[in-house]
Amino acid sequence: MPFIFSNEICEKLAVVGFNTNMISYLTTQLHMPLTKAANTLTNFGGTASLTPLLGAFIADAYAGHHHVKLHSGQTSSMKTDPKQSTKTWKYFNWYYFVMGASMLLAVTMLVYIQDNIGWEWGLGIPTIAMFLSIITFFVGYPLYRHMDPAGSPFTRLLQVCVSAFRKRKLAMVSDPNLLYRNEELDASISVGGKLVHTQQMTKISLQFSLQVIPGQAAIVTEEDIVKSGQAPNLWRLNTVHRVEELKSVIRMGPIWAAGILLIRACAQQNTFSLQQTKTMDRHFTKSFEIPAVSIYTGLERGITFLHRMGIGFVISVLATLVAGFIEVKRKEAALAHGLQDKANAIIPISVFWLVPQYTLHEIAEAFMSIGHLEFFYDQSPESMRSTVTALFWTAISIGNYVSTMLVSLVHKFSAGADGSNWLPDNNLNKGKLEYFYWLITVLQVVNLVYYICCAKLYTYKPIQIHNKDNESEEDGAELGSKV
Repeated sequence: MPFIFSNEICEKLAVVGFNTNMISYLTTQLHMPLTKAANTLTNFGGTASLTPLLGAFIADAYAGHHHVKLHSGQTSSMKTDPKQSTKTWKYFNWYYFVMGASMLLAVTMLVYIQDNIGWEWGLGIPTIAMFLSIITFFVGYPLYRHMDPAGSPFTRLLQVCVSAFRKRKLAMVSDPNLLYRNEELDASISVGGKLVHTQQMTKISLQFSLQVIPGQAAIVTEEDIVKSGQAPNLWRLNTVHRVEELKSVIRMGPIWAAGILLIRACAQQNTFSLQQTKTMDRHFTKSFEIPAVSIYTGLERGITFLHRMGIGFVISVLATLVAGFIEVKRKEAALAHGLQDKANAIIPISVFWLVPQYTLHEIAEAFMSIGHLEFFYDQSPESMRSTVTALFWTAISIGNYVSTMLVSLVHKFSAGADGSNWLPDNNLNKGKLEYFYWLITVLQVVNLVYYICCAKLYTYKPIQIHNKDNESEEDGAELGSKV
């Protein structure tokens, strides 16, 4: 644990120290228009957030869980052990707390260096921090618990789909005990317990009237019968455990999608919200001025992950709603002092007016991020834990791309013949940034309703835990219930 957290401190110090103030570098040093600079950053963030999925796939399929150092690989270095399952939420709370502490250091100390000493040191220090994070990881390498690779998870999912498609014309058996099971075949992908048959997803529509029942992949036909000790053709026959792996991944999809819009809302903290900050009075005392990106807070909590995510969504709605009203207040101050036409003027309104929206955004992100990470880790199939946990970062990636698309669309369709725009490139005082925030608020309300429906319908994965005597089954199975 200490090595993972030390690694996280250095890595987040590097990443956040580089990315947080980059909007200032692009607009002041490279003289990019604001909307172009904002889209450049969100595109970069989206592309960078895709890399953990590749690393997690390599970890699950080929390298093992502690050979690959990406965010998703860190969570998977925890050994699959029923006794540890009740403590995983503590890991994710501490993980996010440490991450928040390092981010706080980045947005204060590093940003101050970038603004007041120079970008050479401001970008050099993050580079050194990233080098230290790699060193820390390899120093702790002998202490990590290693889980052997179990083959490509995507291949297994595809095999189930192909098997089910081939047997789509067969009637589903009424007795689940007749479905194919092979403990020896599944041994490497069910160390912590095997998934049991569920009645969910009795049909999946592929196109028009074509429907496939995933469970059909486990129906044994005469063509599938093999000699004892031989492995079946997995492109025709799969075990119940492998079928339930596919169902588990599909079940998580709607909850995963709900997090995309929250990421989109949080993406504006490093773009338009930062530009708001730069137009306001940032003096804490007469001689000390707060760096523009240093309005930040962190949070650590420990509650059920689906409820935690829901709380994050509600707070995020409030954050963008409040942000719109604060922007109205800022522009009223600019108009009252005759500064509406002066893009670079400092408006005599305290930067601490922005503290509520920043605080709400950070609390919302903390709730959602911890809940999202624990949700993926807890509900993913054991052998796909790295790959599925990396979906957290794909949500961030897509959220950033959605941010780019939304900013571009709003900038294009809100442009007036007189040169007005909700998101102007040069003078934020003449824009309608509050309308943009309230548009995001409406979208988030719709997303919240969608999430509540998904959470109510979600069923936890069913699993049978191996007993101490390595018996194949126990009398009782841990069956999931609706939230």
